[in-house]
Amino acid sequence: MARRRARAPEEFSLSFLDVICCGFGAVILLLMITKTVEPQIIEASTVNLEGRLAALQEQVFSIRGESRILNRDLNAKQEQLSEYDERIAILRGELAAARSRHDDTLVATSSNAVITAELADAKQSLTLEMERLLGQQYRAKNQMIGGIPVDSEYIIFIIDTSGSMRSAWPRVLQEIEATLSIYPEVKGIQVMNDMGNYLFSRYRGRWIPDSPSRRKLILQNLAGWHVFSNSSPVEGITSAISTFYEPGKKISLYVFGDEFTGSSIAQVIDRVDAINREDANGNRLVRIHAVGFPIVFLASNQQQTGIRFATLMRELTYRNGGTFVALDNIR
Repeated sequence: MARRRARAPEEFSLSFLDVICCGFGAVILLLMITKTVEPQIIEASTVNLEGRLAALQEQVFSIRGESRILNRDLNAKQEQLSEYDERIAILRGELAAARSRHDDTLVATSSNAVITAELADAKQSLTLEMERLLGQQYRAKNQMIGGIPVDSEYIIFIIDTSGSMRSAWPRVLQEIEATLSIYPEVKGIQVMNDMGNYLFSRYRGRWIPDSPSRRKLILQNLAGWHVFSNSSPVEGITSAISTFYEPGKKISLYVFGDEFTGSSIAQVIDRVDAINREDANGNRLVRIHAVGFPIVFLASNQQQTGIRFATLMRELTYRNGGTFVALDNIR
């Protein structure tokens, strides 16, 4: 019986091909699924980010709106604060005026004693020269203001224009008018502040001719005069003497103020002594009178500068042939 030949093994069986095909199919299926899902995920992420961006923009707009409202409220509060500050300043002025009225009685006692002493000194200032000029039989109805001699032909007002003097400015004008009234006629007038600034710039360095109309104009312009002052009369005094003194002219300086804020009283006295020199007879180039206003005495924390002004003026007027008058009120 003849043998069958053994069949040669096949290199690839159908089962193997099936596995390969299934594998490729699975790969293709996975690729198809991946391509399909990926755009959906990206699209969902984009929508989510856009939503968050819109929400953030809305928050920004909301914050900007709130910021505008807060700025507006802040401006309103600042304006309200300015109004409060102004009201506080007004109330402080009213309080100072009330204290002034309340303290007048207390101040009057000590001030009247000072005035009495000054009047006694003033009576002794009627020198032989005044009697020669006015005559022994001359009796003017108003030849003195608080005991101040009136033998001068030229007068210069040196006025403290600092802020503290504004509360007594009506009284300042009254005293200037009273001083002018005791000089029926002079050869020249000048008005400066304690820093040497002129009331009338066109009369800088020269005398204002005396006349009733010019006196009225001086008082009118003084009513609204506001210039800087350091509450130290030395600049005005030295400027007035160096500018206006001439041999043979009888000149009186009237210093109006309430306080002295300079560093040294002695330095001021020495400086004035150096420029307002004595002649062979012991007479100074000009007389220096002063009127003190008790403004700073109404404020307990500022009395020291008022005392220093009184000390300085008493010494200056004593050395320079004048008189210091301390007023007992600002009304």
